[in-house]
Amino acid sequence: MNAKYPLNPQHPLNPAHDHRRLGRELGLFDTDPLMGAGLPYWLPDGAVVRHVLEEYVREAERAAGYRHVYSPVLGKRELYEISGHWDHYGEDMFPPMRLGGEEVVLRPSLCPHHALIYRSRSHSYRELPLRMAELGGMYRSELSGVLGGLTRVRAIQLNDAHIFCTPEQAVAEARAALDLIRRAHDDLGIRAARYRLSLPGGSAKYVADPALWRRATALLEEVLDGVEYESAEGEAAFYGPKIDVQISDPAGRESTLSTVQIDFHQPERFDLHYTGPDGGRHRPVMVHRSVIGSVERVVAHLIEAHGGAFPVWLAPVQLVVLPVADAQEERALDVVRRAEARGIRAELSGPGDGTLGARIRAARLVPYQAVIGEREADAGCAAVRLRDGRRPGAVPVDALLDRIAARDGDRGAELWAAA
Repeated sequence: MNAKYPLNPQHPLNPAHDHRRLGRELGLFDTDPLMGAGLPYWLPDGAVVRHVLEEYVREAERAAGYRHVYSPVLGKRELYEISGHWDHYGEDMFPPMRLGGEEVVLRPSLCPHHALIYRSRSHSYRELPLRMAELGGMYRSELSGVLGGLTRVRAIQLNDAHIFCTPEQAVAEARAALDLIRRAHDDLGIRAARYRLSLPGGSAKYVADPALWRRATALLEEVLDGVEYESAEGEAAFYGPKIDVQISDPAGRESTLSTVQIDFHQPERFDLHYTGPDGGRHRPVMVHRSVIGSVERVVAHLIEAHGGAFPVWLAPVQLVVLPVADAQEERALDVVRRAEARGIRAELSGPGDGTLGARIRAARLVPYQAVIGEREADAGCAAVRLRDGRRPGAVPVDALLDRIAARDGDRGAELWAAA
């Protein structure tokens, strides 16, 4: 941990909150020219944040009725010709690779794969809505000049989902997806800067089907009824309009984090259907939805929004145990083991790491510090110091672990609520 960073995560002009600088100094991620630009790797503490975040969103999706799938990051060029990506999104795709007599492409999106998974089985209207989710990799051929940190990368881990439903279900499903996004943002401490209805512009990159655009736009306007939003031309996906949840970084720069889209184009292109109550074939609607967007972008935002002082449930290390002297190190190790047995991420910072004061300063972004001196060791307690500067004093170790586990479980923001 680095003691230079202040603890106020809301400071709007603090350059130390730049995720590129802070993420490297805290050992969350880095890059190497031999791996290539826009291809960051995750260090152990960053991998913890990513893992916890991914498990959180999977749990939230399961509770909302989604089923998870895995699909390959490669696809034949023909797949993206059918989906429309090749014609309308080709500039952002990596060139095809020859594989025998075929051309395969690193996918720029997960939706064509999910359309094929849906198409692989017959479906009745009784099964709909069918909510399919995946945390999957995709690749964008971003120009070197726009790459930076985790916000613009070439290899993306996307929290993506596609809901296949009847036309009558589309508004309710899109509205439920927007509610899921709001709940996740509350848990993560993310504030939406604004909601945007992204519409097509005059460019040839958009599918030329005015009726499709009018129909999808009308449904999204119904979803946004009662929500304050702005419309923006030229920001839609090539196949349909979308609701973008915009966020701002501490420098005021805006980007899109979460999205909800209604798509009539790809169900048509892939000839998707379901059997209706009349026994006939009917075309489903495809609702695209991403709760936290790309893992890379959301972690970058969280680093900057919290200044590296992550909420307890996301913190790479939740508890650091500091024995005052070598004589208390074995007792401190026992506390670490007991914490880990309860699923708490704990570390020992012993006398070999420096003076007690230096160790306290080095761990100042850790939510909880447990100092164990001779008196605490004898009493089975720890002198607790909180990241926000408060000192609750000597607390029985089990009581301390109970509090940390409770904050981790309920994702609460308060480190030490009144008992």
